[in-house]
Amino acid sequence: MTFVERLAGFAVACRDEPLPAEVTADVPARVLDILGLALAAHGDPDADAAPAVLRSVRRWGGAAEATVIGSGDRLPAPAAALVNGTLAHSLDFDDTHLPSVLHPSASVVPAALATAQATGAPGSAVLAAVAAGVELTDRLGMAAYDPAIANSIFFERGLHATSICGAIGSAAAAALLLGLDAPGVASAMGVAASMGAGLIEANRTGGTVKKVHCGWAAHAGVSAAYLAADGLTGPPTVLEGRFGFFTAYTDGRRDDDALLGDLGTRWELLRTAFKPYPSNHFTHPGIDCALALRAAGLDPSTVDWIELGVAAPTLRTIAEPAAEKARPRSTYHGKFSGPYTVATALLGGGGLGVGLDDFTGPLDPARLALAAKVRCVADDRATKIFPHAFAAVLRIGAGGTVHEHRVDASLGSAEAPLSPAALTRKFQLNAARALTPDAAGALAARTTALATLPTVDTLLGQS
Repeated sequence: MTFVERLAGFAVACRDEPLPAEVTADVPARVLDILGLALAAHGDPDADAAPAVLRSVRRWGGAAEATVIGSGDRLPAPAAALVNGTLAHSLDFDDTHLPSVLHPSASVVPAALATAQATGAPGSAVLAAVAAGVELTDRLGMAAYDPAIANSIFFERGLHATSICGAIGSAAAAALLLGLDAPGVASAMGVAASMGAGLIEANRTGGTVKKVHCGWAAHAGVSAAYLAADGLTGPPTVLEGRFGFFTAYTDGRRDDDALLGDLGTRWELLRTAFKPYPSNHFTHPGIDCALALRAAGLDPSTVDWIELGVAAPTLRTIAEPAAEKARPRSTYHGKFSGPYTVATALLGGGGLGVGLDDFTGPLDPARLALAAKVRCVADDRATKIFPHAFAAVLRIGAGGTVHEHRVDASLGSAEAPLSPAALTRKFQLNAARALTPDAAGALAARTTALATLPTVDTLLGQS
């Protein structure tokens, strides 16, 4: 069997056979996280990408098949997936798999929800589709992780693994909900492999297109599944072939065991970390350090200098170009800045320590002044740990005293997971930007009971 045939067989087994109990328990929390993020994006005064996408797709027209989360719009399933995926990734608050460093749920969940609404599928089918889609997305990302460089080959080449792998995972999820058999799922994945794309230069120097990457992956996945259902076929060797996925994206370098080993028994889904802070994940250990020093009594007004030590491969994202990161162009771009997020943790304090309000509105002059005192350097210990966990050390000189704090795994990781109470609190804070507390509570209850819902319309009726 070819690679895509084996992966498609696994996906069909997720639909047709019982899932492990821990997977069944995990998926509703991921769906709830995405719903909360999409709702919060509507309430973000700095929102720009999602409204632009929604204006565009409204012009496309088409059947009213699926709900735009937090909106009265009903659109064709691929268009709804595009908007919802953009909403889900707009705040840079969605889950992250390590060490592939990609965000699977923000594309797979919108693709599954839109297709399920279009087909009238029950919640149990959505649960299975999300489990399969996230797992396949994670494994495709893992296959391109190179231990020799301690980084993803995608990222080394400037490619956004999230959107490239997410298109294929989303296609698998949508194909399951369309009722396709294993060859049909394989074709949907093969078609989607020609549709995935994404460049991460916006992380460095600006632009809002990155917010659309998960939406476009969801759109591509749903579109590919429908095309496969209508008879379009993908190449059977789309992944490993001479002119296939890995040749195109990684020069043929790949880890076959990471992609195919222990399918159905080793779940990368369960190693996908929820984010506690709405910023680039590479900034999180620095935020953890800053919050710890602040809690220990550090007075930001006394700070003379700050040194942030992080894993060397993350410097290109959160520290370079240095002038851009010391003075980001907007609060959104501040989410990708080590200096600005450290300053925010020392001076802000919403959400679970740093929240959405800390990245809303104009840039704060006090935070910019503090960010200008931050020097980012490579830390050997953090580099050795990366990317299996995100580590950092923060040293701050204040009034002649040097304060230091180190974390070897950021909050939300497998080593320091968010508690169920913290996940619930995160959803409540996000949903409150668009829903009343009663409506948010009802949505949370419906999502927790996802496996028993007769249709996804039941889930999204008040969102």
